[in-house]
Order: sequence, then C-alpha cells, then structure tokens
Amino acid sequence: MSSVEKEYRRDTAYIEDRITADGRDGWPVEPGRYRLVVSRACPWASRAVVSRRLLGLEPVLGMAICGPTHDERSWTFDLAPGGRDPVLGYERLQEAYFARDPEYPKGITVPAMVDIPTRAVVTNDYAQLTLDLATEWTAHVRDGAPDLYPDAWRDEIDEVNDWVYRDVNNGVYRCGFAGDQESYDGAYDRLFAALDRLEERLTSRRYLVGDHVTEADIRLFTTLVRFDAVYHGHFKCNRNKLIELPALWAYARDLFQTPGFGDTVDFVHIKRHYYVVHQDINPTGIVPRGPRLDGWLTPHGREALGGSPFGDGTPPGPPVPDEVVPAEHWV
Repeated sequence: MSSVEKEYRRDTAYIEDRITADGRDGWPVEPGRYRLVVSRACPWASRAVVSRRLLGLEPVLGMAICGPTHDERSWTFDLAPGGRDPVLGYERLQEAYFARDPEYPKGITVPAMVDIPTRAVVTNDYAQLTLDLATEWTAHVRDGAPDLYPDAWRDEIDEVNDWVYRDVNNGVYRCGFAGDQESYDGAYDRLFAALDRLEERLTSRRYLVGDHVTEADIRLFTTLVRFDAVYHGHFKCNRNKLIELPALWAYARDLFQTPGFGDTVDFVHIKRHYYVVHQDINPTGIVPRGPRLDGWLTPHGREALGGSPFGDGTPPGPPVPDEVVPAEHWV
C-alpha cells in the first residue's frame, strides 16, 4: 500500500438537502418541526450546539443529545429516559437515516437534522447546517443575537474556514489516523504550520474575522477545546500543547468564557468518545485522568485587543435546564 493510500481521508458525502426560509429543497424553516441530533463529544456536532445557543434558537429547534460512545451501527440515545429519544421514539440515530433511505449506505453521523413528522433525516451536512442556522432561521433568532455570517465578511470567513478545516479541524484527524510514518509526518507538519499561522494572526486581533464572534471562531473553537484533552496525546499532535501557544490559548479561553461556548462543552463526553471508541488507536479503552482543565477559567486579557463577543448585541441567557452540562463534566 502506498503512503498516499495510508493518508486519512474523511468521507464528505453528506445528505445535502437544506432547511431554508423559502423551503426550496422541500424543507421550510418551521418552529418545532425539526430536531437537531448531536453528541457533545463530536467537534462537528458541537459547532451546531454553539450556533444554536448563540442565536437563541432553543424555543424553535429542539435538540437530542446522544451519548459519547457508539458502535459500528450508530450513535444511541442512551442518555434519554429508557434509552429512547422522547420526541422521535428512536433508540439509535441509525433509525432516522433508514427512515430516509432503508438502504442508506454511508456513515451515521452527527449533527443531523431530523424532520419530526416523518422521523427521517433531512441533512447531515454539518458545514452548511450551521451557515443555514445563521442565515435561514433569522426570523426566529433571539433579540441581540450576533450575526455569525455577515455579508461584508463572508469572503474572508470562507477563506479562513477553508484552510482551518483542511489543516486544523481535519488536520488533527489526519495525524491521529495516519497509516504510516510518512503520512503522519506530513499531517503533523501541516497542522503545526497552521497553528503557527493562527498564533500570529490572533496575536493582534481578538477574533479570526471582524470584531465579534463569527462562524470562523465557532469552527476553530471546537477543535481547540479538544486539543490538550485528546488531540495532543491520543492523536499524537504533540509538538506543543495549546497552553504553550500564548495567543491561541488566550483566544480559546476568551471564547470558552463567552456564554454559548464553554457552557456547551462536556469534557467527560469528549474524552470517553475518543479513548473508548477509537479502539484501533487505544485498544485498552483506558481513559486518562488528565490533563488538568481548571486553566480554562483563568483571565485571558483579550479585551485589550478591542471588539466584543456579540458586537452590538447581547449574550444568550443560561442554557435551558435539560441541556445544562453537569458541573462535574466541566472543569
């Protein structure tokens, strides 16, 4: 097998239907019609959790939280009473995919938007999903919600998102699942070159694009918050810890301490998922007790760079009661 074949390649064949204000794909935005299925362990799903919180869409878009581990069949609703999602009635997310296509051939992934009347998946296209929350659900966002994808900044957000996805969000996976030394070395070099680029960019600016949080910050945050807890050791991304990169570490703490970001993070779920599910990397299934995580709440000093998290808007209120992360799962 060649080195190229041993490089990790993410399957990006998603269900691309969209839920839009005009319903042009047959799925109109309607309060209460859809259920967002996530796992707090998954960085791709965590983007949707953060976006929904920041936009205040909880009253119109319910959320089902899967447990942190899964088998080859799919994510399960083991956290729900009786092990079934109370709205969809399913034990496994797989059932919603099979309701869409009884012979669905691809991966059963989160996040997934499920149509409640038919109990079938509408889309699992995680990148488009959060953009649509920001642009298609605007009639239902809370007063004071930030514009996460402003017209004036979209080109720059798209450009940043492109290389951050390629070399950071997916870059850590390319390290962790590399099939040989050469593939790992190349992925490692690309990852840390990108982190160095981000360190330089964020030394003089508070946010990745513009003067308040945007889609770009959400996408980077969900990787950074997992970096020391799992990627540094489990995926061998170990040139530096996040806490050793001053600007990135302060930036990550700034976001973590912003309502809507850190209050969605469940470190217990994150660690259990990576160390238990990835048996090819960690065959013993032992979940490490470290690292210490109390540093996430230390002062970051980023206010001196200007800007504010929500622009002219306001922070979201507290999480709804049944979506609060247990204190012992945090820091």
